[in-house]
Amino acid sequence: MSSSIRIAARTGTAIELQAGDRLRIINTHGGQVVDTWAFAIQDLNEHLSMEHTRAALERLVPRAGDSLFSNRRQPLLRMTEDTSPGNHDTLIAACDPERYRSLGVTSEHANCADNMRTALATVGKPSCFVPTPLNLFMHVTWDQRGELTWRPAPACPADAVTLEALQPVWLVLSACPMDVNAINGHNPQGVDIQRVLPAEKLTG
Repeated sequence: MSSSIRIAARTGTAIELQAGDRLRIINTHGGQVVDTWAFAIQDLNEHLSMEHTRAALERLVPRAGDSLFSNRRQPLLRMTEDTSPGNHDTLIAACDPERYRSLGVTSEHANCADNMRTALATVGKPSCFVPTPLNLFMHVTWDQRGELTWRPAPACPADAVTLEALQPVWLVLSACPMDVNAINGHNPQGVDIQRVLPAEKLTG
């Protein structure tokens, strides 16, 4: 396996993946949410879509072995491995400046929406539109009335999710900066990523 690359707390990055490439996202310190997007390299207008993924899976939360679908109902990624408790969110939009203002933050605050835009711009693929991300490790629960509760991510240190590209994509990851509600335990941390070499035998 190649060495790890650190995504610093509150920042994001974009990684080019070809079909068959696998990337492991490691919750290095535990308790950290990672907002995740994928954009088809041939046409950035095709992107990972939580609405279409939920319809295809007929579930709110993807599991190891599931494909993840685009807004054109095409499989973009597959979750090949998940060593975490399996809490991932497909409902909540990426945090952005307006979200922090609504929570009472009056100063500038790092946010996942800007992290996504910056990451794509860095690789020469500027984008204004921010799709709803797959929020890896994020623990939002709901009751029978549909009321949502924001809970700390239960992932332990070194828990990981591995994603496989099913077609060429830009995979964009943001180590979520949220420190106002409990999703990151009020203490955002960096995460590590590793390319999984084809010859490696994955273990759960």
